[in-house]
Amino acid sequence: MRISTNLLFNTGLKTIGTQQADLMHLYQQIGSGQRMVTPADDPLAATQSINIAQSQSLNQRFAENRAVALRNLGTEEDALGSLTLLLQDVRTRVVEAGGGALSDADRGTLATALRGARDAMLAIANTTDGNGQYVFSGSQGLTRAYAEDGTYLGDTLQRQIQADQTRRIAGGDVGSDVFERAQPGTLAYSTRQLAAGGDGTAILGAPTVVDHTLGNADSRLEFKITFTSATTYDIVVTDHSPATGPVTETFTDQPFTPGATVLDLPRGDGNSPAAPTSSGTQVQISGVPAAGDVFTVTPMRHDQAFNLFDTLDKLVAALEAPTAGDASVQAGLGNMLNTAMQQLSSGYDNVLTVRSSIGARMNELEAMNDVGEQRKLGYAKDLQRLEDLDYYDATMKLNLRKMALEGASLAFQTIQGLSLFNIGGK
Repeated sequence: MRISTNLLFNTGLKTIGTQQADLMHLYQQIGSGQRMVTPADDPLAATQSINIAQSQSLNQRFAENRAVALRNLGTEEDALGSLTLLLQDVRTRVVEAGGGALSDADRGTLATALRGARDAMLAIANTTDGNGQYVFSGSQGLTRAYAEDGTYLGDTLQRQIQADQTRRIAGGDVGSDVFERAQPGTLAYSTRQLAAGGDGTAILGAPTVVDHTLGNADSRLEFKITFTSATTYDIVVTDHSPATGPVTETFTDQPFTPGATVLDLPRGDGNSPAAPTSSGTQVQISGVPAAGDVFTVTPMRHDQAFNLFDTLDKLVAALEAPTAGDASVQAGLGNMLNTAMQQLSSGYDNVLTVRSSIGARMNELEAMNDVGEQRKLGYAKDLQRLEDLDYYDATMKLNLRKMALEGASLAFQTIQGLSLFNIGGK
């Protein structure tokens, strides 16, 4: 095969160019510290690197979401901590008001203090976070949670934050679950006087289930007691059984012994208006009832009228009303104080439950942060393995390419110097 001078020349230049390109590629690798200057250097590793980088970015996004959730929950925890102290003080003042030693003027002063507590509670309910979002207004972050009259203005949707790929965590709690709800799962009852007879002095105390074998162990029965005289009353029993829904029975002309200290409440037995069967539920009663006195004994979790703002409003109004030695008015005040204490106690326990839930969520977020940090280290290690350059190996290859380039250049010079005249001269 005849090899032309032109072929030798072009081959030499191509060889030198190839060596220079390889040498330049090594320069780029060493200068950037990256093993893959282009995806063509290692297509499989380049694909894996992209996937890991995406996972790394998502992990960082979730970490930022968790930081937002922790900040929001921290703000809510601070607000509920203040609310806990406020409710403790209010309960202490209610006990003071029920001691019987205060005059009308003293109760007026106490009412002023409770009105201030009510305003402080409204300010807590309308707490905002660092972005101006109302903490307790549900998903309506730009809307005040509560109006001045204690009406809830938000919604019931919790703001969920994507804390991980498969976990969404509530970044707050809606106001109605804090200020308008009894403690979840409570078996406690609340008494309330709906109407007062002319000169009645009856006061209802705290109800209790004294016999759990008589059908009301889960406190599902609700009672409405209407005294028709000082010795008789009608009672409406509502069974809030989850299986059947609310079922109501009425029992009329039930006997009451004047001076009795315990009222035994019946349960529905399906044969109303015959004599009812005891439900094992009793309520303390003092004083003498009058015709027209109406009371309710309601399970706290079924109390649709539960609202801490409304409780304080009614409490303040009752304390401001002068008793002037009127036994009937004093009995009404006593009933209001009992109702307020029962609701405040359950509301206080509910706030503690919400705070416990916040603590559990914050602990979970902290645990997720620890897992996220471990993932971050793992992703960084994998990217380092795929992308980072082995400088020792690259330096050896650089020296090899320099030698190859020098050899190609010398070979090209030698071939370029050949000619027939030189050969003939020799």
